[in-house]
Amino acid sequence: MVTKALTSAATTALLVSAVVACGSTSNVGQSTTQAAQDGQICGANAAATPDYPLPIKKLDGAANTLSGAGSTFVAPVMSIWTKDYSTSDGVQVAYQSIGSGGGVQQISAATVDFGASDTPMKDSELAAAKGGPILHIPLVLGAVVPAYNVKGVDSGLKFDGETLGKIFAGKITKWNDDALKALNPGVNLPDEPIAVAHRSDGSGTTAVWTDYLTKESPTWVRALGGSDKSFGKEVAWPVGIGGKGNEGVSGVVNQTEGGLGYVELAYAIQQNLRYGQVKNKAGKFIQACTATITQGTVGTIYPPDLRASFTDGADPNAYPITGTTYALVYVNQPDAAKGKAVVNFFAWVLSNGQDEVARVNYAPLGKDLQQRAVERLKMITIAGAPLG
Repeated sequence: MVTKALTSAATTALLVSAVVACGSTSNVGQSTTQAAQDGQICGANAAATPDYPLPIKKLDGAANTLSGAGSTFVAPVMSIWTKDYSTSDGVQVAYQSIGSGGGVQQISAATVDFGASDTPMKDSELAAAKGGPILHIPLVLGAVVPAYNVKGVDSGLKFDGETLGKIFAGKITKWNDDALKALNPGVNLPDEPIAVAHRSDGSGTTAVWTDYLTKESPTWVRALGGSDKSFGKEVAWPVGIGGKGNEGVSGVVNQTEGGLGYVELAYAIQQNLRYGQVKNKAGKFIQACTATITQGTVGTIYPPDLRASFTDGADPNAYPITGTTYALVYVNQPDAAKGKAVVNFFAWVLSNGQDEVARVNYAPLGKDLQQRAVERLKMITIAGAPLG
């Protein structure tokens, strides 16, 4: 039932061909003008590029290979970055899309040059890391969307946090439940079961999703036994079918009539899944796209280590289930060649790489967050020596 992960080349080709889907459908049964009046800004400046300058001069003597592992959330754009970086700089970056939990495990064991996670490492995880202090470097912004497979229902179905929480807690079990009907007047919702799909592996996408549910759904928090249990890379799901990776959940939804799951936006578009709008803190139902993802970080207060939550942004046009992927790298890089390669690659990602993300339905880092990410990258030491 679960689809296999796409190769990087196939993922890239499919996502680029599907980019036009972002912003193409707004409110079910509404015109584009009506959707715009409801606060939708999808399609506006979707192709804008930030043109950030290279923040660190390329370091000579760097290795020509790197290894990374983790987040499936970032895999589609990572495949573009690694391909283009290989072309421009001749460095091969091998990335394993195994989930944020796996990325944390591998960087903690120092078996890869960098990890990637869509949720910050816990203090206990940082303390257990084999190679010393780890930096969190934001790379890109993305959205987690409720994707569904309901016969006769197009993209744009409306959800709010409490309704989604009730569904994933097993308290709402039918598509024609009164709560869903109230959010979607005029939509013909069928009398059929909701087949919930969730991640079966340790997942940063899950952490972003459950962070939002924990903030917005008291029912979800009670069902999981408190806020300390209702949020994380892994939770005790009350109901549903598990799929490995964003690819797996996309496959379950795609193949299951009545399916509802959560996936990163690029996967929903690549798999031609229908996906919904979500009510934000300003009371608006917002479609996920580059513009609304960017608005999701407006007003965020960043802690010094950048381990922040980006869900439930206060901006009126913010898509509320927004997240970032963090590169997880050791402060001290004992292997000089590898350390230089790590710095060179992420300096490129935080500059040239940001210009590539919108075409696959991610959003570049805003100037403030990008500068803070660069500051963290500059904290790396090479064989004990600062970058200078």
